[in-house]
Amino acid sequence: MLWGFLESLLGHACPGCGGRLDAPLLCTACRRDLRAFAAGEMVYLGLYGRVGGLVRALKYGRRFGLAPILAEPLAEAVLAQGWRLSGVTAVPTLFPRLVLRGYNPPELLGRILAARLGLPYLRVLRRRRYTPSQPTRGRARRHLPQDLFVPTLRVEGEWLLVDDVLTSGATFLRAREALLRAGAGRVYGAFLAVRDPGALGPYR
Repeated sequence: MLWGFLESLLGHACPGCGGRLDAPLLCTACRRDLRAFAAGEMVYLGLYGRVGGLVRALKYGRRFGLAPILAEPLAEAVLAQGWRLSGVTAVPTLFPRLVLRGYNPPELLGRILAARLGLPYLRVLRRRRYTPSQPTRGRARRHLPQDLFVPTLRVEGEWLLVDDVLTSGATFLRAREALLRAGAGRVYGAFLAVRDPGALGPYR
């Protein structure tokens, strides 16, 4: 965590509010305000307009140390729901993108969540093809191929499926369908951010 302290000493901005860092990685005010919301069968930290800076810092800024900080309120929210989970998995990315970036942010978050919840983390799904960024509204959101994700192993019980951002919900729904085909009896969701509140509809 030494580099986090160096960030604050160098006057780097907090990814949450844009202000000066007075603590490693995330300022004390943003840490204090972190909490997760529940909506039906999902939990999330907030709307993208509020927590988008945190998502970008983790996803593109390679600030891996943010993952445990962001996972903590999500874990608390999951525990508060009383879900009887058997395990945790994440929405996978394509292998070339994984090689280029070096990590999959949802998997990084999912592994930490699993550890916080005392549950196993498994790579249950594989992504078969590339799709462009999803629109928040309109018919295009329904046009993702049904075989976008395929199971790589069999599971049972209730599972938590983790992604960084819920945009239209189409990608998550395809991953959820594949997880159900893998044998899951029920699938819950955990996200850092939600772009479109209307996308919460299927999960309420």
